[in-house]
Amino acid sequence: MTRKFRAPQLHFYDLASNVTAFSSTRHGGVSEGNYGTFNVNGFCGDNPDHIAQNRQALCKLLHIKTDRLVMPHQVHGTGITQISKTFFLLSEDIRRSVTEGIDALITNVPGVCIGVSTADCIPIIIYDPEHHAAGVVHSGWRGTVANIAEAAVASMVRSYHSKPERLLAVIGPGISRGNFEVGDEVYNSFASANYPMDAIAVREEKWHIDLPKCCQMQLEATGIPSASIRTTDICTYDQTDDFFSARRLGIDSGRILTGVVLR
Repeated sequence: MTRKFRAPQLHFYDLASNVTAFSSTRHGGVSEGNYGTFNVNGFCGDNPDHIAQNRQALCKLLHIKTDRLVMPHQVHGTGITQISKTFFLLSEDIRRSVTEGIDALITNVPGVCIGVSTADCIPIIIYDPEHHAAGVVHSGWRGTVANIAEAAVASMVRSYHSKPERLLAVIGPGISRGNFEVGDEVYNSFASANYPMDAIAVREEKWHIDLPKCCQMQLEATGIPSASIRTTDICTYDQTDDFFSARRLGIDSGRILTGVVLR
């Protein structure tokens, strides 16, 4: 049975007048419990009927068709897929296959929402105002160690001739250093990837690593000016009333969608 609900409440980012960029909050929609009330991720155990209703509400708010909402099945890897016009000529099964095991999407197709799901990991939006193209990145600690943000920028350079020095980026809601407690094996993974550990990590009872700062360093290393990189400073672990946190709520909980629509 369809329940009445408010429109999804989104946290918007001002990138350009012809771009809608956002991260979803927990407000609006029909999901319940640890998925409540707004979850559109189909891979975390939520009621499929609730997910469908939430997706319809989101697409209505974004003024796009429901089949123009593209979200990959993420695996904490470095897979990147380009969403072109031909993607929408494929069958639903093939579309699902194309976005399986993918953690970043890029597109230059108007009227399409590409998005990634997070619940403590770091979402990144990249926008090329010169070529009107965009990318979204899911950067968990494994993806961050593997430089997925850098790979996404490189993909946009190849696909759209983007110039890193002209790109804009947003680092969305994610877990803060104070709450991202890790074991020695995770610390060693970052150290082996040549991160400046004195700048990104601090030892308390265990190591704490600053994932947003790591992502900013990656983006700056590609040539994006630091002034063109915005951070929300929203810690999902601290602000679970408004944003999902897997560390606070468990993995059987909702996910934030960070997305971008070119107009």
